[in-house]
Amino acid sequence: MEIGIVGLPNVGKSTLFNALTKAGAASSNYPFTTIDPNIGIVPLPDKRLDKLFDIFKPPKKTPAYIKFVDIAGLVKGASKGEGLGNKFLANIREVDAIIQVVRAFDNPDVVHVLGEVEPIRDIEIIETELMLADLESIEKMISKNTGYVKTGDKEAIAKNEKLENIKKALAEGKPASVCGYSNEELRDFNLLTVKPILYVANTSEKPNNDLIEKFKQYAESKNAGFVQISAQIESEIAELPDEEKSVFLQDIGEEYTGLEKIALAAKKLLKLISFFTVGSEDEVRAWNLKDGSTAPQAAGRIHTDFERGFIKADIYSFESICEHKTEKILREKGLIRLEGKTYIVKDGDICFFKFNV
Repeated sequence: MEIGIVGLPNVGKSTLFNALTKAGAASSNYPFTTIDPNIGIVPLPDKRLDKLFDIFKPPKKTPAYIKFVDIAGLVKGASKGEGLGNKFLANIREVDAIIQVVRAFDNPDVVHVLGEVEPIRDIEIIETELMLADLESIEKMISKNTGYVKTGDKEAIAKNEKLENIKKALAEGKPASVCGYSNEELRDFNLLTVKPILYVANTSEKPNNDLIEKFKQYAESKNAGFVQISAQIESEIAELPDEEKSVFLQDIGEEYTGLEKIALAAKKLLKLISFFTVGSEDEVRAWNLKDGSTAPQAAGRIHTDFERGFIKADIYSFESICEHKTEKILREKGLIRLEGKTYIVKDGDICFFKFNV
């Protein structure tokens, strides 16, 4: 799961990235502090994995991971190369989803590139640049496809119709995601405006509730994810020893860290689930998987040979092992199921794959 972090300059993007990844990305009160994308790979928090580790007591615990890519601040005109925009837009094309960090705090010591704090205006600037970049890409595709259309090629004609519909929507200021095509139909075009978006409202310690509520309603109207955090507070949490973090969170009235909030929202946005592999002699491990995937596809997350030679899978639920504690008891009670190639893996399944290559 690879997620790009974007936003205008000076909205707290790199501060958030540092807090999430402890990667030490450059962060300062100047536009374009970040030039090349910073990359951080961080564990995906999952309390179920901790519980499985307690039950099986293996030498190793391995979580699923999220890859964060901190992309330089975009500005108005980015699609035309302003602020090195073309380079930055190319970085966004490689990610699975976009986190758009939006400034929702006032601070006279941290300049806003547009003078005043207005989250929805800032969002619309970024999204306009993404649409303009997609429009340019679509026009190039149409031009490249024209020769094939003239030969009467049916696939080229169908493709051209689709491209023209997308072009019309983008020219009207609408993202490609509302054109009526499925993600599968749009995948080959690699467009920016079909990627799932998670808005992160970067607030002060005492947020402006009216501003946040307006922002949240806007996100809902766009069918986008929404998370409210303070990058500054997350920076403080990141510096604490693990045993002190939960106490700090209780003191500020939070159940989850910013990482956990973003991870949970990102999983939901990307329609991901987690399954687990366990063993008392080696490790317990969590794996990300697209919701609706089959058992062989889950096996392929571990190794392509597992999917290619898939035979069957022993599967039981997280709830079952928490209740009965051992696989021996689960077998006695018939709670370990033998599933085949058509089985759809569920969130929280513990899987043991049988294969032959």
